[in-house]
Amino acid sequence: MTIEVRLADVSRSIKKKKCARKTRRFPYYSVSFPLQRLYMSCLDVFKGIGTVPTSTDVQKLCSILDGMKAEDVGLSKNLQFFKTTSIAEVTPKVVCTTIYQSENFSLCIFFLPANAVIPLHNHPGMTVFSKLLLGKVHIKAYDLVTDDNSNNDSLSPSQFRLASLKADGVYTAPCDTSVLYPTSGGNIHAFTAITPCAILDVMGPPYSKKDGRDCSYYKEIPFDALPHERAVMTEEKSEQCWLEEIEAPKEAEMEGIEYMGPQIIEARSL
Repeated sequence: MTIEVRLADVSRSIKKKKCARKTRRFPYYSVSFPLQRLYMSCLDVFKGIGTVPTSTDVQKLCSILDGMKAEDVGLSKNLQFFKTTSIAEVTPKVVCTTIYQSENFSLCIFFLPANAVIPLHNHPGMTVFSKLLLGKVHIKAYDLVTDDNSNNDSLSPSQFRLASLKADGVYTAPCDTSVLYPTSGGNIHAFTAITPCAILDVMGPPYSKKDGRDCSYYKEIPFDALPHERAVMTEEKSEQCWLEEIEAPKEAEMEGIEYMGPQIIEARSL
């Protein structure tokens, strides 16, 4: 059974048996030690709303994620998901699963069939680590351009904001972990699957509408399409565009599934 969700609703799409997790101890073979190590490190690294991991902590998480394999979260290329499906499906849907969720961070996996898209979206007040576990994906990422050092995490629907291109390329697993920050590193990005792929995301803190961290979506507008007297020309204009906030597009709808891979032993159960 699948549940239709938006990107920001990933953590709410999975009904977890929290009571069972408080006391249950998993047998040796069901625990992925790289995943457990990642979880334990996240407990130390993510300090809550309004905080950003230090460079040392970023390196710590990257070193763990860089070494992780698909098998560490129970995936293999032989899964049914990665087999060719009907070409009649014009807009293949992204599937997501939540491994772990707390107020400070979440661990999620996104499964993208070939040609599936996660549209251009932001991560307000969040630090996000993305590890491509399987497949090949095109990533395009922007940061907002500012000349007053103000916080530009959110835009009103009528605004056009200047954005600077930070990434526009194809990535093939295995590859290094990418990191984005609340106002830098490509905080607004989009994914297009070239082959079926799986992406492990570590988000701290996770999306939360009640805390003002809802996901917003954007449309790219060529730099020359709007007046740009206000623009701060720090780069070639070919590296810049305007972003307009839009309603969640159809591609933002995802199917949420229960996580069935190796389990995490929560710290309170140790």
